Amino acid sequence: MEDLVVIGAGPYGLSIAAHAAGAGLNVRLLGRPMASWRDHMPDGMYLKSEPWSSNLSAPDGRHTLADYCATRGTVAEHGTPLPIDTFSAYGMWFARHAAPEVEEVTVTEVTPQGEGFRIRTAEGPPLLARTVALAVGVMPFVQYPEALRELPPGHYSHSSGHRDLARFAGQEVAVLGAGQAALETAALLAEQGARPSLVARRPRLNWNTVPQPLGRPPLRALREPHSGLGTGWRSWVWSELPWAVRRLPAQSRERIAATALGPAGAWWLRDRFEPRVPVLLGHELRRAAAVGERTRLELTAADGQSVALDAAHVIAATGFSPDLARLELLDAGLRAALATVGSGRAPDLGPGFESSWPGLFFAGLLTAPSFGPSMRFVHGAGFTAGRLVRGVRKRLGARGPRPGSSGGARSGRVAVPGRRPGVPPGHPKTYLR
Repeated sequence: MEDLVVIGAGPYGLSIAAHAAGAGLNVRLLGRPMASWRDHMPDGMYLKSEPWSSNLSAPDGRHTLADYCATRGTVAEHGTPLPIDTFSAYGMWFARHAAPEVEEVTVTEVTPQGEGFRIRTAEGPPLLARTVALAVGVMPFVQYPEALRELPPGHYSHSSGHRDLARFAGQEVAVLGAGQAALETAALLAEQGARPSLVARRPRLNWNTVPQPLGRPPLRALREPHSGLGTGWRSWVWSELPWAVRRLPAQSRERIAATALGPAGAWWLRDRFEPRVPVLLGHELRRAAAVGERTRLELTAADGQSVALDAAHVIAATGFSPDLARLELLDAGLRAALATVGSGRAPDLGPGFESSWPGLFFAGLLTAPSFGPSMRFVHGAGFTAGRLVRGVRKRLGARGPRPGSSGGARSGRVAVPGRRPGVPPGHPKTYLR
């Protein structure tokens, strides 16, 4: 029986596994490394966060994004946007050098068994673990406007469903949303020869300002400190004090997770977007209908006027919703038994990221209602990995030593039979990230 099985091999899963191995735990890491970043980000996208706040976390503090760039003869500079492909390659490099071997399998079910868990995969026999950390990323939690669900599937998609936007060249595409994903998707569509338009409920678009230099006069730095989530004291608190956010009342935590760091476009995108993408702001989507091979959106403007917009395709860049009900790989009875935060869409977690079910830990988006908005960004991986592994060690200590355990990390590992680099397209369980 393993000490810990980490499910998901994105920035959070890789960081947790690296810290667990460094702590001497017998750890297995399951998933496709950096899958969300490699498979669900269109070509040409850039990282919105600053490079220095986008490090994965190893227990020795090494294997940073800057370290990776140095191996490639490049520099990750403050104030210079970094291509998503470079960040994805960095994650793969981190997986090879700082984390345990990633076993590319599809986890289909996590079920309680005795004082631990049984993990079933599509590729081989089940694994047994004393503790489990779910770091499944954002893809299970894709959010669509309800009106789009009336459409045939081919008429609409989510912004995370595209790697190559060139397929829309020459077509009218309606993009829904007002955040970075919507704005950058629309800009890339225009640059690929499509005719995009942006539809948003908000009355205006927000754009981030050019970041202040890292080296500033002391008084200015004190008034507006840099942090992993931006400049200013509010962002600094969300970024650097997730433990303090968790101590707030549940209702406050939920509100902060939902509203802090609202939709905004990166400063470097504005000149690419504004000249090329027409916008309909303050418009609410009321209904969507298929008209032959095209789609008609029925909108309501702020003044109550009805507006119709026809498009060849609709892309919803409407984010992700942390909702336990969508985590289908987790046993339904276990899901139903978990204590939740506020409205019940996310697990209520202890200081070590442990849920109300002993030995079951969470990381990433589902933890934002407990620890705040930094859990929606790569920057939160460092805080999560250290705290979560300490929580795992505390739980393992409470259960006593594993029979036959030497207390150290495994010198070899047993591969899951039938492991392969991906999962079949259309598999009901999404890739683990």
